[in-house]
Amino acid sequence: MQLPARSMTPKNQVEYNVYMQKFWHKHHILILSVTAVLSVAAIVLGGWAIWQARHPQSKPASTLLNTVVTSPTQPLVSDLNSLQIEAIKARTYTASTLTVEQDLGNQGNYTSQVVSYISDGFKVYALQATPAGTAPAGGWPVVILNHGYINPATYHTNDGSYAGITGALARAGILVLKPDFRGHGQSQGTSAGGHFSPFYTYDNLNLIATLKQTPGVNAARIGTVGHSMGAHTSLRVAVVDPDIKATAYLSGVIASINDITYNWPRSPMSGDLPVGVQTTREALFSQYGTPQTNPVFWSSVSAINYVSSITGKSQIHQSVADSTVPKSFSDNLNAALVAADKPVNYYLYPGDDHQLSANSALVTSRIVEFFKRNL
Repeated sequence: MQLPARSMTPKNQVEYNVYMQKFWHKHHILILSVTAVLSVAAIVLGGWAIWQARHPQSKPASTLLNTVVTSPTQPLVSDLNSLQIEAIKARTYTASTLTVEQDLGNQGNYTSQVVSYISDGFKVYALQATPAGTAPAGGWPVVILNHGYINPATYHTNDGSYAGITGALARAGILVLKPDFRGHGQSQGTSAGGHFSPFYTYDNLNLIATLKQTPGVNAARIGTVGHSMGAHTSLRVAVVDPDIKATAYLSGVIASINDITYNWPRSPMSGDLPVGVQTTREALFSQYGTPQTNPVFWSSVSAINYVSSITGKSQIHQSVADSTVPKSFSDNLNAALVAADKPVNYYLYPGDDHQLSANSALVTSRIVEFFKRNL
């Protein structure tokens, strides 16, 4: 609303001028001070606006709805959590001596031994299958077999698990080592689980460093095969170590941490895991937020987001009716590898179980051929 203008008489004008002179004389310091403050504020706000325009703030990350988050934002290496892929890459892995602890004798065209090595100061055991005869020039090619979840309290080295694959690979001229992850069997250390701890990946990478210094082993021909939980370890190793020539995944927990947390209907995470594993997961969620509230951090932990770093070949085996680990995990890894233009063969087995029992002979033959061709 605008007030009507009023005319001012000469007398009123004189009185007004006298009043203004007295007002200025009395308050001029205050007026000048306020004017100066407002001017400085205007300059500061203008400078802030210009800085904001040149340095835009990051938008809050939206809730992670998909399995794969491409190009996750990476903090400085000094700020990394040990579980992040870049931290695992930045770490140093030390060679030790592969020591025979027990000779299990001839198994039919190959021999078997219990061996040990050192991983981060812990003595870790492994079942080794050595092909018969003399090692070829350059040494035996090697496959590290990463076992699935077996209760660490009941696990033991020579329990017969994966004997079919182990024997077939050894008879095909490939040295096989099935490490007992720390805290399993006689291996020292604490079992920490395969998803919310990097320890089993460390055990693989320290073993690889040892194998590269072991006589009779070809350091340029190393691959891994992982089942279920062990497939997650194999995937981490594949994205971290460019020397891995080939990796096979069997019924693998090879998904993002988001999917492992929220999209695993029969996940053991709800209470079927050791208390220490549950505690580790909850401590991470408390520190960093959940995969839904902090998807950027958890995408930097998920090896599936780093498949562009894989230099070797991949082979995936999955039962369509797997009631333990969802088929979608293998679907998503296959899709990520294809999107990254990485060579992969994906085999589905309708009506089979988590162990791929009904198709064990076919799966084994495909794995043997895969490693013979690519190591």
